[in-house]
Amino acid sequence: MLDIKKIRKELDSIKKAMSKRGEAEFSLESVLELDDKRRKLLLEVEVLKMEQNNASKEIPKLKKEGKDIAEIAERLKASADNIRELDEKVKAVDEQIRYMLLRIPNIPNPDVPIGDTDDDNIEVWRWSEPSKFDYEPKAHWDIGTNLGILDFETAGKITGSRFTLYKGLGARLERSLINFYLDTHTSEHGYTEILPPFIANESSMIGTGQLPKFGEDMFKLEGRDYYLVPTAEVPVTNIHMNDIIDGECLPLSYCAYTPCFRAEVGSAGRDTRGLIRQHQFNKVELVKLTKPEESYDELEKLVKNAEAVLQKLGIPYRVVKICSGDLGFTAAFKYDIEVWMPSYGRYVEISSCSNFEDFQARRANIRFKRDKNTRVEYVHTLNGSGVAIGRTVAAILENFQQKDGSVRVPEVLKPYMGGIEVINGYK
Repeated sequence: MLDIKKIRKELDSIKKAMSKRGEAEFSLESVLELDDKRRKLLLEVEVLKMEQNNASKEIPKLKKEGKDIAEIAERLKASADNIRELDEKVKAVDEQIRYMLLRIPNIPNPDVPIGDTDDDNIEVWRWSEPSKFDYEPKAHWDIGTNLGILDFETAGKITGSRFTLYKGLGARLERSLINFYLDTHTSEHGYTEILPPFIANESSMIGTGQLPKFGEDMFKLEGRDYYLVPTAEVPVTNIHMNDIIDGECLPLSYCAYTPCFRAEVGSAGRDTRGLIRQHQFNKVELVKLTKPEESYDELEKLVKNAEAVLQKLGIPYRVVKICSGDLGFTAAFKYDIEVWMPSYGRYVEISSCSNFEDFQARRANIRFKRDKNTRVEYVHTLNGSGVAIGRTVAAILENFQQKDGSVRVPEVLKPYMGGIEVINGYK
C-alpha cells in the first residue's frame, strides 16, 4: 500500500512511474481529493472540540454566579451530536481511502525496464547451455505417464483437471526436492525454516497483496474468513504483522515449504498441460525482511540462493529482469529465473524474486526501530521461490531424459532417493 503523504508530496513523479505499468484502473488524484475531504472534516471536529472545551470551562463560572446554564448545556449537547456525526463521516472517508489505496499497485523502481509484456523482459545472464539430444525429446507429461510416476487421469477422477497424482519414484522425487531445497537454504544459505499453516485469514491475504486485487484467483473456504495459501509468502511474511522488530535482528531470512493453491483464472490454454500450471503444487519459498537501505543487496543474495539449488541439480536456466508491464501488482522490482524445457524449446519460469520495498509492510503494519531513540520505520519485504517443486520435476524429467524413456537422477539428489541413479519405472 502506498503512503498517502508520499503521493501528495511526489504526485507528478509517482504518476510518471505508474504510467510505465500501463494501468488506468486507479486515480491518485481521487485519493488526494478524499484525503482533502478528510482533512476538512477533521478541522471541523477540532474547531467544535475547542468550542466545546471553552464552553465547558464557562459552566462552573456560571454556576458560581447563580446563572442559568441551560442554554450553554444545550449548545454542548448539539456540539457533541455534531462531533459524533462528523466522526462518522471521517470514518466513512477513511474506509473509502483505504479501499482505494488497497487497489493501487506498487510504484516501479526506476531501474525496472519499460515494456508491455513478458516479451519485453530483459535477459540478464544464463547458466549452462540448453540441453541437446540426438533424438526428439519428449514432454515431461509423456515421460512421467510412460514411467507410471505421474498420473493425471486418476487425479482428474479424484478432483478435476490440472491436478496430479504422483506415484512411486515420482512421489519420492517430489519429496526429495523439498528436503534438498530446505536443507540447502537452511544449512548453506542461513535461512530459518518455518512450517506455517496452509490456511490464511483475510487480513494476512490483504497484508501481502493477494486481496482484494486477486480474490477470484484464491480458494476460499466456504462460510469462513479463511483461504488456502497461494504461496508460503503469505503466512511467513505475516509472522510479523503489526510487529515492531528490533533493527539489530534485521535482516530476517525465512524459508518454508507449503503446498500452494491457485484458481489460475484466465490462464486456460497457457502451459496448462503437465506440471507447469496446476491448481495445487508444492513450493519452497524464501522470505526476507530487511532495512530499506539493504533490501536491494538482499534481493541479489536471494536470487543467488535460488540459483544455487538449480546449479547443484545441473538444470540450465537464465535470469531475466521483469519489465514494467509484466511486473505484477505488489512488486517494485522483480527477477524471474527460468529453466530450460527441451520439449517447449524455450525457458519457463521456475522462480520469481521480488523486492516489494515497504508496500507489503504498510499493509501488514510491519515496522522496526534502529535503536530505542529512533522513530519506527517500515521494513522492506522480499520473497522468491527457492524454488517451485513441480516445475523442477518437469525440468528434471525433460533435461535428464534418456532415449529409452528412463530419467537419470541428478547427482545431488541420489542420497535423497536412496541411492537410485535412474528412474525407469513406477516402483
